[in-house]
Order: sequence, then structure tokens, then C-alpha cells
Amino acid sequence: GGNHTQTEFVLVGITDSPCAQAPLFGLFLLTYIVTVVGNVGIMVLVRVVPSLHTPMYFFLTHFSFTDICYSTVISPKMLADLLLESKTISFAGCAMQFHGFAFFATAECHLLAVMAYDQHVAICNPLLYVTVISNRVCQQLVASSYLIAFLSAIIYTGCIFGGSFCGPRQIDQALFICDHFFCNVSPLLKLTCSDTRNNEMIIFAFVTTNVVGTSVIILLSYICILRTVLRMHSARSRSRAFDTCTSHLMAVSLFYGTIFFMYLQSTSSHSSLDKVASIFYTVVTPMLNPFIYTLRNKEVKGALVK
Repeated sequence: GGNHTQTEFVLVGITDSPCAQAPLFGLFLLTYIVTVVGNVGIMVLVRVVPSLHTPMYFFLTHFSFTDICYSTVISPKMLADLLLESKTISFAGCAMQFHGFAFFATAECHLLAVMAYDQHVAICNPLLYVTVISNRVCQQLVASSYLIAFLSAIIYTGCIFGGSFCGPRQIDQALFICDHFFCNVSPLLKLTCSDTRNNEMIIFAFVTTNVVGTSVIILLSYICILRTVLRMHSARSRSRAFDTCTSHLMAVSLFYGTIFFMYLQSTSSHSSLDKVASIFYTVVTPMLNPFIYTLRNKEVKGALVK
């Protein structure tokens, strides 16, 4: 089990029913295409329309970029496995897939917190906005999000792939059976030989720091926003402020809801619902985000029409 050069995994996948695999392939292929086209569309639109050259849309382009990347880390392999009989992935491929997913998902957490802070400054301190959220600050916030995400992903990957694997194997073959459609934390920890409690504690601590830490920033930002909005005398100003925040709140709810369900529980508590939750935040949510940020955003719709 310790010879990683020969270690391979069998990804069980979403379903083992041959009748369901072809329809699921068509559905998820369409979803992936819409995800890529929608998020690339937002990035191109922000770049070519001068009126969208603001910090809010600068952060949105990076949010769309992370959506594309972490969906791409998962979807192509998942789609291939729905068509192929051989659903194996090498040790290096599994480690790279997990690291890429952990990196972009963690970066997305921090970008959502940065976007909440941006809205907090825009609504609560509009006169200081240009000074506080300067171009340099925007670049520093995005760079720090990626740096924290990269370091966290290295730690997650080391905790899971640093040991040996000796879990359930496919009969007569040196293939470890991973009961998921991608290399995820819970099914991989079940395949390790040694006691995983320490590794679980480390992963739990870093996930808590990243997810809970960023969610606290978002919560505090919106508490301040709500207090400021309620003090506004103009109903039109209140409505405009709430409209600005709605898209971000929807994206936060979709992403953090499934993340809390998946990762802030012990390995023994995981169930078959994990695959459904994983499909939601790796496949469905990245597809929905472009619609969330365009259908309720007058600036983006206006720029798109132009």
C-alpha cells in the first residue's frame, strides 16, 4: 500500500446503473458547457465594457475564474467515467485532482468574503470607498485569497496522501475502491492504513478556519450593511442597496450551505447524500452563479445588451 507509484484508485462514480449513465452524461455535459460559457462570458464582458471596470466586477471576474477552474478539475473526469468501463485514476492524478479542487474551492470562500467586505465599504462608507478599495488593495485581497487557498490545499493534500493506502480493493487487482465520483476527503480517508484521527483534526481545523472564518466576515459585513440600510430615509436607496446585495447573498447561501453540510462533520457521519451535495457544489452551483449575477444585476444586463 505504501508504493505510491503503483497505487491506483477506482472511482465508483455517481451510479452503477448502465441505463442512467448516458442521460446523466448528457445532462452534466450540458451543465458543464453552460458553466464555462456563462463564466467566461462574465469575464469577457467585464473586460470589454469600461463601465464595469470597478472593484466589484474585478472580484467577480476572479470568482468566475475559480468557478470555471474547480468545475473543470471535476467535470471532465466525471463525464469520461460515465462513458468508460475503466474508471481508474492514478495516485498522482488523484492527488492533483484533490489539490486543484481544494485550492479553487478555498479561494472561492475567501473571494466571497472579499466581495462582502467590498459591499460593506461601498454601502457603509461610500465617501471613503475609492480610498479604501483602491486598485492596489483589490490586487492584494485577491492575491492573499489565492495564497491562503494554495497553502491550505497543500496541507489538506499532505494529510490525505502522505500515508499509505490499504483500504478495500477491487478483487485480483491492486486498485483501491473510492466510493465517490472524484477524489474527495471522506472516501480517501477511509482507504488509509493508519489512524486518521490526527489528520481529520488537522483538516477539520483548517476547513473551520477557512469556511467559518470567511463566513463570519460575510455575516459581520451584512450586519453592518443592514444597520446602514435601515437608517436610510429614501425607500429607493434602500431598494438599490438590497438589490446590490441579493446576488451575493444567493451565491453565498448556495456555496456555504453545501460546504457546511459536507465538511464540518466527522468522517463516520458521512452518508450517501454526500454525492448529491457534492454534485450540487461542484457542478450545479458554478453553473448557477453567472445567472445569479446577471439576471438580478441591471448594470450587467445593460452592458450585455450594449
